[in-house]
This record gives sequence, C-alpha cells and structure tokens, in this order.
Amino acid sequence: MKTVKVYGPGCARCATTEQMIKDAAAKLGVAVTVEKITDARSIAMAGIMSTPGISVDGKLVHAGGLPDAAKLEGWLSA
Repeated sequence: MKTVKVYGPGCARCATTEQMIKDAAAKLGVAVTVEKITDARSIAMAGIMSTPGISVDGKLVHAGGLPDAAKLEGWLSA
C-alpha cells in the first residue's frame, strides 16, 4: 500500500488533486492511503512553496497546480 499526502489549504485544486489520485489508483489497481495536510506550518516544513503538493511514500513528487494524469499514474505504479 502506498501512502500519498496531498498538501494544501483545502482549496478546489487540492480536492481535485485528491480525487485524481484516488481515480488513478483505482484505474491501476493500486492500494493507496490518501492523507490531506492543510496546516500551513506542515506544508512549509515539507518544503512546498506552491500548492497543491503531493508526496508518495514520503518523497515529494509534485508542487503547484494540478498534476499531469500520466505522471500521477507513474508515481503510483513505481
């Protein structure tokens, strides 16, 4: 099971990113746990300057804007 964290203040883009992750995981048949991090201090401590940010199994893979669907599938299948 992969652990995915979505960093952001809770905006629409953050919600869309979370849904994209769930959809991609379902498509790939990958089990994921998605955690939303909305605390500004935690977001900054993760090194994210632009939200939404995504980490997969503790590795920051994206920050700022919606992720590309193909890249998202690549991160989840790796």
